[in-house]
Amino acid sequence: MTTYTKNNILKGALIYCAGDTIAAILLDEFSIYRLLGMMFVGATFYAFEIPNYFDWIVKKTKNSSGIKQTLAKTGLAIAYFNPLWIFRHLAFIKLFSGNYELINMDLFSIALLSFTVNIPISFVANYLIQNKIKLNWRFMASAIFSALMAIYYAMSETIFK
Repeated sequence: MTTYTKNNILKGALIYCAGDTIAAILLDEFSIYRLLGMMFVGATFYAFEIPNYFDWIVKKTKNSSGIKQTLAKTGLAIAYFNPLWIFRHLAFIKLFSGNYELINMDLFSIALLSFTVNIPISFVANYLIQNKIKLNWRFMASAIFSALMAIYYAMSETIFK
């Protein structure tokens, strides 16, 4: 059964665009088109994909227990938010900012480096989200963490360029 609820749509729209808007303001790149675009992405792609992926993680790891289950849940969550996911997020930013020409392999290199540097933080956060937070609250917890990471991802272009 797939999950795509009004509650997740609203949370996705507000939380994801909040993180990106903070980053845009910090980088002096605020745009109403970017804000609306990230609201759209949060309400559609992210609000659909992430809760369903988290449901899948629960199903995939239900026959495991103890440390094996804990590590599997954490690892599968990290695997989802991989360099391609980060690249897609950065590409959405470029798309909604009108900078289509900047969607290239350099952006993927930035995503890869951003992911690699972030693994320790991502491991701890995803461990907590997948193993300490109830399933019906995981999307919100992940969205809040991702909003914070959206600031990092948006700024990673400046950091890792």
